[in-house]
Amino acid sequence: MNDMSPDTQHDGIEEGKRLMRVGGDKGLSLAERLSESFHKLTWRTPIHTMRLKGRYPLKLIAVPDDPVIGDVARGRALLKGELAFQGETHPVDTLAFKRGEWGRPFAAYVHSFAWLRDLSTVATRVQGAPIAEQLMARWLDDYAERVDPFAWRPDLWGRRLLYWTAHAPLILSSTDLVYRSSVLNTLARGARHLDRGADKAAPGAQRIAAWCGVVAAGLLIPGGDPRKSFGEAGLARALASGLSEDGGSVSRSPAMLLDTIMLLAMLRETYAARREELPAPAQNALARAVPALLGTMHGDRMLSSWQGGGPTTADAIAAVIEASGIRTRPLRQARDWGYQRLAAGAAVLIVDAAPPPIAKLVEGGCASTLAFEFSDGEARLIVNCGGARAAVAQLPAAFAEGLRTTAAHSTLTVGDSNSTAIHADGTLGRGVAEVELSRQESDVASRIEASHDGYVRRWGFVHRRQLMLTGDGKELRGEDALLPQGRRRKAGVVPFAVRFHLGEGVQASPTADGLAALLRLPGGALWQFRCRGGALTIEDSLWIDGEGRPVATQQLVVGGEAPAGGANVSWALKRAI
Repeated sequence: MNDMSPDTQHDGIEEGKRLMRVGGDKGLSLAERLSESFHKLTWRTPIHTMRLKGRYPLKLIAVPDDPVIGDVARGRALLKGELAFQGETHPVDTLAFKRGEWGRPFAAYVHSFAWLRDLSTVATRVQGAPIAEQLMARWLDDYAERVDPFAWRPDLWGRRLLYWTAHAPLILSSTDLVYRSSVLNTLARGARHLDRGADKAAPGAQRIAAWCGVVAAGLLIPGGDPRKSFGEAGLARALASGLSEDGGSVSRSPAMLLDTIMLLAMLRETYAARREELPAPAQNALARAVPALLGTMHGDRMLSSWQGGGPTTADAIAAVIEASGIRTRPLRQARDWGYQRLAAGAAVLIVDAAPPPIAKLVEGGCASTLAFEFSDGEARLIVNCGGARAAVAQLPAAFAEGLRTTAAHSTLTVGDSNSTAIHADGTLGRGVAEVELSRQESDVASRIEASHDGYVRRWGFVHRRQLMLTGDGKELRGEDALLPQGRRRKAGVVPFAVRFHLGEGVQASPTADGLAALLRLPGGALWQFRCRGGALTIEDSLWIDGEGRPVATQQLVVGGEAPAGGANVSWALKRAI
């Protein structure tokens, strides 16, 4: 995971580059929403039911391998009769699909049949097949003949096709010919459903998942050559709309990019089962996506927390990267993906230097522009709270929504407001439309300077942040400035706060002068934080860990008031031991 020295084709930023958020304050138009609603309504009509009819396969042409190792703990829970995912646990014997009294992450885990991977990781065919077939039979009873808005969602069908075919020995071991026929018939019905609905999935990982399912069906169901060609064209479109040129996800979520890499790795094994190569558009997408993902990882080999995602676990990430077959180094400068990376010595700095994702493309985005994360070796020193999408079900919904706010990120807030508005429907509204960025690197020190206009409309200030990391990685200096621009909305001074959320286990102790704090990391390293231009306080915070669990932490808050002429806060983090 060493960083690259020379720039690659997509690893560069022009001096003074402006990154624009076009149409960022608008979600789906009324016409688009009506079209989407109408499309879902047609699923319940006799016409759509007729479309799902056709020849049913007697067997699969091949059974691909699943290249990703599953979660051992979840697999063992299944052997004990429990389905467990992100803080939810339900007994297999009484699991009721129709009731749906689950959190959305758990529901997606169950309906996608991703648990087959976990089960196969710890169980032999003899051990795992009874469990898998019990759940499969129950799902078929509820949904084989009934098109459900959630269970038949295109992205879930795409994943289901990948998991059903890769783990066919677990779900097709029964000698019950009626059951086996029902599985294969439903698989074929799902493929026909996807033929007409894959493009209706949300851009990014969801649409890519749907089209991966179409292609997999074309490869593995007899007579599927026309579907394969159709699916490959659709997948190429989904990749073009779901990934930026530098390999990042349009959601700007590292967790979703990890998901996309996993899907493409599974699809490649589906081609391999037919002794064919993954098409060039998908192979090229993998080659771009892996370095983009690595660029958002810390020294602990887990993800930084952006756009609602959490760190995930090191084992899960390593399994997906291994399955991708791509060996490369982290992308340091991403134009569209938006994350800037500086690495020196044992230190890694990751900065969100781009506008937030466009509301039309993604819901649940975060107002995190100009936030950063900073780590020293395997210890995370400065983090974002993260986890708006990854948090366990026990975390109240309102609390999870709070994790999307600017205050939940290590950056500056003005007037206790978000740099980009967060609407009640989950979309992002007005705010950051433009980010201006410059970057210089040398052996002595590397510097990033960026500014955004998210506070101009309401408060009349541009936020400019400068970050400088020394060549040995032992000192990070920063400056946050509010520069007057546009027309002030309110007279008088405006309160501001620069927040530094501390990593798990980091202990903060204030100094006597109130302008500094000593930060002791879990491994014993000692860092000193000093600031000028505001009052330093230490407050409670939390961080969502790799398992989606909230962990109590602390945050450093440098507060002050900005007059009409603006304000400036300078600060430094220096390694003492």
